[in-house]
Amino acid sequence: MVFEKRLLRPEPNFKILNKLQRINWLYVGLVCLLAMIGYFAQYSAGGGSSYPFAYPQLIKFCVGFVIMIGVALLPPQILVKLAWPLYGLAILLLLAVLHMGHVGKGAERWIIIGGIVIQPSELMKISLVLLLSSWFYKMNWQQMGNPLRLVIPAILVLIPVMLVLKEPNLGTALIIGFIGATIFFAAGMRWYLILLVLVPVPFLFKIVYNHLHDYQKARITTFLHPENDPLGAGYNIIQSKIALGSGGMWGQGYLHGTQGQLNFLPEKQTDFIFTMIAEEWGFTGGICVIGLLLLIVVGGMIISMRSCNQFGRLLGVGITMNFFFYCAVNLSMVMGAIPVGGVPLPMVSYGGSALLTVMFGFGLLISVQVHRNSIFGEEIAKKKK
Repeated sequence: MVFEKRLLRPEPNFKILNKLQRINWLYVGLVCLLAMIGYFAQYSAGGGSSYPFAYPQLIKFCVGFVIMIGVALLPPQILVKLAWPLYGLAILLLLAVLHMGHVGKGAERWIIIGGIVIQPSELMKISLVLLLSSWFYKMNWQQMGNPLRLVIPAILVLIPVMLVLKEPNLGTALIIGFIGATIFFAAGMRWYLILLVLVPVPFLFKIVYNHLHDYQKARITTFLHPENDPLGAGYNIIQSKIALGSGGMWGQGYLHGTQGQLNFLPEKQTDFIFTMIAEEWGFTGGICVIGLLLLIVVGGMIISMRSCNQFGRLLGVGITMNFFFYCAVNLSMVMGAIPVGGVPLPMVSYGGSALLTVMFGFGLLISVQVHRNSIFGEEIAKKKK
C-alpha cells in the first residue's frame, strides 16, 4: 500500500529584499510598456484629452501595479490557501449579478459595490486558474488518467460557465471554458478523454444556437453578412474594417485618425481600441503592438516552464493563456474573423475590472518566477502486506 504526501518546501531565509531582486523586471517593463500604449490610446480616444479615459486609466494602472508587485511577493503556500476563498467570492459575486446586477447593452455583467463598478466574471477567470492549479498539483500521472477524478474539477469549471452564460456573456463564458480546458490538458489529461469531449461539440451547435438571445444571433448573422445591415447590426464591424484599411502602412498620424476622431468608430475606447491604434499608426504600429503582446505571452510561458513545481507550472500556463485568449478574441473580433463579442484588449482597453484582474494575474505569474525554486517534496511511505 502506497501513501503519497506532497508538501511545498520554501527556500530558507527568503526575505522580501531577495524576492524583489528576483523579480523579472524586464517582464514587468513589457507589461508597463503595454499599459503606456493603452494610456496614449485612451488619450486619443478622449479627443486629445486626459479625460474621460486616459487619466482614470492611469490611476487604475498605478493601483494595479501595487497589487501586481504585492501578489508577486506571496509564496505559493499562501496562494494555494487563497484558491478556494477567491473562487467562492467570485461565485457569490456572479450570483449577485444575476439578482441585482447593473444592465448594460442588454446584459447584466456588472455589480456596484460602494460606488465601485465590478465585473465578477473577470475575477472568476483568475480565481478558476488558481483553484484548478491548486487542485491538480496534488494529482500524479496515473490519477489524471482516471476519468472519475476529473468530475469534480470539471464541475468547478461548468458552474461559472453557466452563471456567466445567464448574464448573458457568451464570449467570456467561452474564454472561461477554454482556460479550464487548457489547465486540464497541461495537468496531463489523456488525449482520448479530450477527443470524447470534443466529438459531440459539432452536434451541439444547433441546440446552443436555438438558445441564444436575439442580439447574439444577430451578431452571428452580421459576422457572415455585415453588408446586409450597414447602418444597424453591421455598422460596428464595417467601421472597424474601414479604420483598419485607412491606416495604410504608416497610419494617419497620432490624434488624426478620421474614423476615430470623428466618432464613426464605435466603442473606440474599449472593444475597438486596437482599430484606432492601427488607424493612427498604420500596419507598422499594429504589428508592433501584436509583437509586444506575443512577447508577453512567450515570456509568460517561459516563466511557467522554468518553475520547479507543478503548481507553479499550471498557474503560470493558466494566467498566460488567459491573457492570450483575451488578446486573440479581441484582435480577431475587430478584424472581422469572429463575431463581435465585447471582449476588451487587456491593458489597452478602458475599464477597471479587466485591468486590475489582469494585473493581479501578472502578479501571480511573477510570483511563479520569484518562487520558481520552491519544490513540492514527496514523502512516500510503503507498507508491505
